[in-house]
Amino acid sequence: MTQFFLTIAAIFGGLSVAGGAFGAHALREKISERSLEIFDTGARYQMYHALALLLVAMLMSRLENPPTTLLVSGWLFIIGVVVFSGSLYALSLTGIKSLGAVAPLGGLALILGWAALAVAGATIKF
Repeated sequence: MTQFFLTIAAIFGGLSVAGGAFGAHALREKISERSLEIFDTGARYQMYHALALLLVAMLMSRLENPPTTLLVSGWLFIIGVVVFSGSLYALSLTGIKSLGAVAPLGGLALILGWAALAVAGATIKF
């Protein structure tokens, strides 16, 4: 699972940089300022959680017996990025307002991912 999390973290990070550049250059004249802000929020949160997932992968690689909460944290970060950032990208590009209602579910997954990481941090014996 460590290799999988590391790979997904790198993909999320790279796509976040590409998305940020796409938003700054290709979308600037094509969508509204508000839609561009929404797109940028998706890219920023994707990068933050790519780094969080990288931390999870690194911790898992260093621990002989990583706690289950660390694994749960990684999966919640992945689900959260896909749902939160994905819905913001889709909302900003399509203008379909109902897509905005999905974002809080992704945000909840991200929050729970941090909570699971906190529990893991409290229980890991270094």
